Amino acid sequence: MITDQQFAEIVETRARRPEVFAELARGRKRRPEFDDGRGLFLITADDAARANLQIGANPIALGERKRLLNRLAEVLADPAVDGLVGTPDIVDDLLLLGALHDKLVIGSMNRSGLAGSSWEIDDRFTAYDVAAIVGGNLDGGKLTLRLDWKDAGTNRTMAAAAAAITDLGRAGTVGLLEPLPVIQEGGRPRVANDPDYLIRALSVAAGMGATSAYTWLKVPLVREMESVMAATSMPVLMVGGDPGVDDRTAVARWQEILGLPQVRGIIAGRSLLFPADGDTARAVATVAEALGK
Repeated sequence: MITDQQFAEIVETRARRPEVFAELARGRKRRPEFDDGRGLFLITADDAARANLQIGANPIALGERKRLLNRLAEVLADPAVDGLVGTPDIVDDLLLLGALHDKLVIGSMNRSGLAGSSWEIDDRFTAYDVAAIVGGNLDGGKLTLRLDWKDAGTNRTMAAAAAAITDLGRAGTVGLLEPLPVIQEGGRPRVANDPDYLIRALSVAAGMGATSAYTWLKVPLVREMESVMAATSMPVLMVGGDPGVDDRTAVARWQEILGLPQVRGIIAGRSLLFPADGDTARAVATVAEALGK
């Protein structure tokens, strides 16, 4: 549990000793390899930077930083959890708390497509850039690419994402790319969960950048996952999370998909950090069980 004193020290450090963050990043103990073959389990913590703060009925639940850090520190302390995807503010706070040693740390890059905004698909790079990821001793960069055939913002984001994938690959650093097919519904973009749409999105993602050697994909769980995975030879992290009340069914389905050679692990976000029943330890243990950890 993060104490009031620890949180106050984070604020004090930001105000008076900002150079500490770079020192902690350089001194962070890194894992010897990205994929150790045991099934990766990553936590995402970049929703808040896209104004996506809602959990359940609470529209600003992720807006309480100490609560979020508490939950992240708790989950990252579990040896089954391999690492974090986060924006610079989250990563810096967790560095100060000493929560990122021996963990994979992937910097979230493009966060300007604010949830509910008129420019949501034009998701420009406003968080980490490649230089900060490489210089900050991180293990990779994460990019979201929402593909909307009727929004020109898609093309701008594609060009920027392709350049980032190229630069990450040339630096020998993993680029975790999340391609999401989007359709307009009621004047707002919605991720399409149709397998055919996702297959098209994965096909586009595979051809991005001047090198694909270090590209990984983040893929949502949809029906007909076997057909979806057949669209790519790239390593994939499947989106998981709160298994809900029927955790046996969730584990069985996850294990079925984890049996596919492309699927290298599970990546989970706020639904796991703040599950409906409030039992984060149970949610983490259920995902770990599916991974055989």
